[in-house]
Amino acid sequence: MPFGSARTFHKKFKFVIEIDDVAYAGFQKCSALEAEIAKIEQWEGGTVIPNKSPGRVTVSDITLERGASSDQDMFVWFSQVVDLTADAGGGAGGIGAGLKEPLFKRSFDIVQLDRDGEELRRWSITGAWPCKFSGGEWDNNADENVIESVTLCIDTFTPTFNAP
Repeated sequence: MPFGSARTFHKKFKFVIEIDDVAYAGFQKCSALEAEIAKIEQWEGGTVIPNKSPGRVTVSDITLERGASSDQDMFVWFSQVVDLTADAGGGAGGIGAGLKEPLFKRSFDIVQLDRDGEELRRWSITGAWPCKFSGGEWDNNADENVIESVTLCIDTFTPTFNAP
């Protein structure tokens, strides 16, 4: 009896990011989606083996990188977060701070494509907001493009896989 079947592995070089149903193919890099469940160990009455149970779930931030251009949509989104969370005096604790569903949170999808541009799988991200923005590094001795990056804090992610 055969065990398993041959698999085709997905290449990581072709993907698009869809924010508000608009596809952005210009991102050259997206960090890994990671989630972790904390482990709680409880030692009871002299036992040598702890009772282990799941604890809090932590979802890692996502960093998107792309070549800098005149497109400022990511910085505008970042600025909205700054404007909504800062009070008139420039400190923290303003309009959007502590709201259950802040106005600046968005959902987006990371869509992995095959060589022909067909969708292989989709990761739906919810509750994303930019927590860090980098306009890139400049160097007179370099020939590379300036790379800007935005780090997004997210609530959850859910995979959707297409059947082959």
